[in-house]
Amino acid sequence: MNQKNPYFNNYNFEKIADTLIRLGVLFLLISWCYAILKPFVLILIWAAVIAIAFSPVYESIVKLFRGKKIVATVFLTIVLLSILIIPSVLVSQSLYEEVNNFSHTYQSGEHLIPPPGESTKNWPTITKPILEIWKSASEDISNVVFKYSDQLKIVGEWLLLALAGVGKGILQFIASIIIAMGLLLYSESITSVSKNIFIKLIGSNGEHYALITVITIRNVVKGFLGVALIQSLMVGAGFFMAGVPFAGILTIICLILAIIQIGIGPIAIPVVIYMYSVTDTTTATLLAIWIGITMISDNILKPIFLGRGNPPAPMLVIFLGAIGGFIYNGFIGLFLGAVILTLGYKFFLSWIEMIEDEKIEE
Repeated sequence: MNQKNPYFNNYNFEKIADTLIRLGVLFLLISWCYAILKPFVLILIWAAVIAIAFSPVYESIVKLFRGKKIVATVFLTIVLLSILIIPSVLVSQSLYEEVNNFSHTYQSGEHLIPPPGESTKNWPTITKPILEIWKSASEDISNVVFKYSDQLKIVGEWLLLALAGVGKGILQFIASIIIAMGLLLYSESITSVSKNIFIKLIGSNGEHYALITVITIRNVVKGFLGVALIQSLMVGAGFFMAGVPFAGILTIICLILAIIQIGIGPIAIPVVIYMYSVTDTTTATLLAIWIGITMISDNILKPIFLGRGNPPAPMLVIFLGAIGGFIYNGFIGLFLGAVILTLGYKFFLSWIEMIEDEKIEE
């Protein structure tokens, strides 16, 4: 036994060294690949999310075009890019015009903020502090800025951060949509590969988790992100048609609030109140009715998109996912964070259920 030990130990050392070298080379290769793809990781993940969410729509369009996948892919790409680009151009144009008007008004010495209208005299007593700030800002905005400089600094930084990420986010969305359409074109092979990956990573339950992934992504995109996008488009259309100042930036803020499940109310309601005091009653009333319909639509659209089943995750999960994603990954993270955290939440629940089932079987 002692004579065989040196050979045995030497053999073990060589085997361990060989394994470590292979693992080191593999780790280096994976790290290198990740470093190369790192700028595109978010785009690729969001492309996969879009492809999964729109695959039922894509299949219907393929049937409409009698099985011509390339034509169906081009058509869906144009539609999705139009939905993204046209509102973005309108919002950017509105923001540019408002900034120019703001600059021109400031240079001409006119009121940057219109004074409260006659109708505000009949407002409840509780609104007097707001009216006083409003009146002071209309007379000399520098006093208000100086008085509330700390609060305005926080809000301003948040708005600048949001706006800075919007342009980059739109470009990322465009790239993701194009990649997603390519994935849909080869969806059959990708579906098979995805299932094999889950089975390889998880084992026999891989197909179950693959199904959970698809269902969760579709529910979150349709039931939460889709509804938020529809509501923001509706409220934005109302703002533009009513001539609301800074309609573009207000629409973006409404979109963010809708995604994090706070809703458009904190922005839309003050805008309606403001419009009643600075414009004619008919315009303000029509805007108020449209805003009311938009806010109620949340209770109508979500059951339609989610069905009668339970929502994919509690509101808190969606909220934390959207906020955390926005802080960590910028504008695109606002959408992707909600999807990824909800997916993790569903995986966790499914894992707990499997443990409980195994205990029952034992």
